[in-house]
Amino acid sequence: MSARTVGAPPVRASARSAEGAPRGLLARLGTRTARTRLGTLAGAAVLAVLLWRLGTGALLDGLRRIDGPTLLAALGIGLVTTVFSAWRWALVARGLRIRLPLGPAVAGYYRALFLNAALPGGVLGDVHRAVRHGQDAGDLGRGVRAVVLERTAGQLALFAAGAAVLPTMPSPVRDGVRQAVPLAGLAALGACAVALALRMNRAPSRRGRAAVRGMLAEAREGLFSRRSAPGVLVSSVVVLAGYVAMFVLAADVAGAGASVAELLPLAVLALLAMGLPLNVGGWGPREGVTAWAFGAAGLGAGRGLTVAVVYGVLSLVASLPGAVVLVARWCANLRAASRPAGDRRPPAPPATVVLPPPPPLRVPSPGAPPPGSPPAPGPVLTRRTGRAEASPVRRPPRSAGRNTRRRNPPGSPAVSCPFPPNPVKDAR
Repeated sequence: MSARTVGAPPVRASARSAEGAPRGLLARLGTRTARTRLGTLAGAAVLAVLLWRLGTGALLDGLRRIDGPTLLAALGIGLVTTVFSAWRWALVARGLRIRLPLGPAVAGYYRALFLNAALPGGVLGDVHRAVRHGQDAGDLGRGVRAVVLERTAGQLALFAAGAAVLPTMPSPVRDGVRQAVPLAGLAALGACAVALALRMNRAPSRRGRAAVRGMLAEAREGLFSRRSAPGVLVSSVVVLAGYVAMFVLAADVAGAGASVAELLPLAVLALLAMGLPLNVGGWGPREGVTAWAFGAAGLGAGRGLTVAVVYGVLSLVASLPGAVVLVARWCANLRAASRPAGDRRPPAPPATVVLPPPPPLRVPSPGAPPPGSPPAPGPVLTRRTGRAEASPVRRPPRSAGRNTRRRNPPGSPAVSCPFPPNPVKDAR
């Protein structure tokens, strides 16, 4: 009996620890840091497999083919796409009622592009852009939501282009996409039906409904309002066209020998692969999908890897102005920190609405006339002397019977009259 009682608690404790270990592991894997590291490892694994199967010849060949005019063309295409992307960001921010001029938007977008290309994960630059804009605008939540909506607009434009190009133009996935479109439609309808059923059976929550309504209202104002929708649509089309032009330029430099019609679906596939968060600074899935697509299209997997490498290098060169923005901001912070404490400018206060001050309260002096009375007459010219003299003050008429003797009613005490008696009037 004693052995059972003594041995039972360790068994229960070990069972609890065994049950809690998977939960703790899943909780750790669900953090943002763990997801970023896993994505980096996946991208590195894809690159390692490609280099192992295809060799380093395609990588070195792509680097040797890049020359000066190609870099200048990449900088020009990057300038156009960055300016229109920053314009789209400014439009979405204005829809959310936060101020974002075009100049700071372009600088912030260049900085985000460079950080995305230089840091693992491919999204840290956008995170930095969202947090910095939210802090500068004084509303961190709206700043983050503006960046999320702006990136969502770009992804929606890419998905629309993929839905229009991949099933209609010759590509390695055309037959598969045609077969998957009906299944995808049925899956979407089923998901909508399940979500509607769950919503109808679940008790409504005020907080949840308010949050959903707020998100939908911000999406409508930022993307689909009359003020924002035309600009967001035009900028998204121009940015997507710039990305495709960069891919065509990379294919031309790599010597793919394919027409624009043949390269368009391959470019869309490569751009869709770039959206996966499994990369090392944008490298990884893009190279794997491009090599597979070129091999399936009969253009050679090695040639596809060369095109992807050239595209990655050109994209990095197009984002180099972001490094200049970072260095300029770093120098400005150093100068601000090196100033004496008295020379530093205080931070600008948040924008407030300034109301006009109320009119001063005028207290009349003891000898001044009451408010609303006519002004005192000014000086007048006399005929005799011709000099300016004060105008005569008109006194109010005397009351009748001022000099008459006041007679007291019977029974009242006698009051002396301040005026001398008038015998003539008294006789009357």
